[in-house]
Amino acid sequence: MEKQLEKIIELIPGAKVRSGSTDKVITDLTIDSRQVKKGSLFVCIKGVHVDGHKFIEQAYKAGAVAVLVEDSVSVPEGLTAIKVKNTTDAMTIVAPWFYDYPGKDMRVIGITGTNGKTTTTNIIRIILRKAGFKVGLIGTINIMIEEKVETSHNTTPDVVDLQKTLYRMKEAGCEYVVMEVSSHALALNRVAGIEFDVAALTNITQDHLDFHGNFENYREAKALLFTKLHQGNKPGKTAIFNTDDYSAKTIMERTKTPIITYGKIASNDIYPLTFEVAAKHMKLNLATPVGEMDLLLHITGEFNVYNVMTTVAVMLAEKIDKKIIMDTLNGFTGVPGRFQLVEAGQPYTVIVDYAHTPDGLDNVLKTARQITKGKLWAVFGCGGDRDNKKRPIMGRIALELADNLVVTSDNPRSEDPELIIVDIEKGLAGAPENKKIHKITDRKEAIEFALSNADPDDVIMIAGKGHENYQILKNETIHFDDCEVVRDYWQKRS
Repeated sequence: MEKQLEKIIELIPGAKVRSGSTDKVITDLTIDSRQVKKGSLFVCIKGVHVDGHKFIEQAYKAGAVAVLVEDSVSVPEGLTAIKVKNTTDAMTIVAPWFYDYPGKDMRVIGITGTNGKTTTTNIIRIILRKAGFKVGLIGTINIMIEEKVETSHNTTPDVVDLQKTLYRMKEAGCEYVVMEVSSHALALNRVAGIEFDVAALTNITQDHLDFHGNFENYREAKALLFTKLHQGNKPGKTAIFNTDDYSAKTIMERTKTPIITYGKIASNDIYPLTFEVAAKHMKLNLATPVGEMDLLLHITGEFNVYNVMTTVAVMLAEKIDKKIIMDTLNGFTGVPGRFQLVEAGQPYTVIVDYAHTPDGLDNVLKTARQITKGKLWAVFGCGGDRDNKKRPIMGRIALELADNLVVTSDNPRSEDPELIIVDIEKGLAGAPENKKIHKITDRKEAIEFALSNADPDDVIMIAGKGHENYQILKNETIHFDDCEVVRDYWQKRS
């Protein structure tokens, strides 16, 4: 990929050349000085913790031929500096153009919502591939270009990395891209230049209020995926809504494309006729516009009923064959860290889940309660430097649904983990005598405490980190995997 620097400058309103020649060829865009190579345009972004302007010298030595800045800074001789009002805004214009708008050349499916995005996008990817399409996936756990897997660092990457990824998917021949679309990405316009074909809303419950300020702003960020869906030239666009979610109605009223609905009641296009939950499987009979779908699934829980309905709605919008949808759903065995049963030779049930929001914790504990014959354990914490208002709410949910609570650390980040636990404990006030509450700050010790004290008919729900294999403590990131802790414990016991 090559573009003339002069053309890039012309794109950006108010851009001014502060130094250097504009007669240069740009072969790469990046906002990360560590990824600069020969011919790069290095974009100096002011982040929460890092200011890219401080790494101009490093970028120059690595081969950058130009920098995009918003501050008046000195640059090495020979390096072209272009000053703009806001580098983040400038990149929403430049990045899609630089990579020739790859999001307009593939069918793009966007899934947004507080919970359910990862499971839903993964099932959709598998169904589309079974139907014979080449597919790219962009999500919380990983990025996939057909079979090639890369680790994700954000649910939705920054606009430069996202456009670069879409370009690589296009070059690999992908016909579909399935994306988890976060509220941050929508609010910050990271999805600029992408024309979505299908947008689906799973649900909107409390999360990320540290960033959005209040629930209304959070909902409005999610709504952007739908209120802008009609824009562009692609045919066959569809918006999909879970009508059991409180926010769906207000967003539907502003949506200008055809709509497919799903939910519990028969007024929806897709709804459950019956479902039966067991520990390792679920029977589900769905009413759909193409007839009933009688499913025997290897995933379980009422929250997964919604994930399946979202998936079916998206696939019907894209006119995928009913048999392919059903066969793939029946063969799907789940996503790592999403209601994942951990088998380590233990006499009780252990489940690991990513639930880190009030709604997520409520969902998984309710499902775990349905399969618990003995006591239900909840081992959980809350992340640091994130929405602290949800901490007592999650404590209250665990208190209501679990018998034994082990309150511990999640990713404390820069916060004192003890103080995070104090916030959670505000929701545990007035606990009845039959509830057992334990505070163990060290997450490994907390998990092992539950493992060593559970009885054979008990269920242990370890919530909050799911697929993550790290823990962030102050300025240190250590390896930590909930599943590994369980397996290591029982390997030592045996």
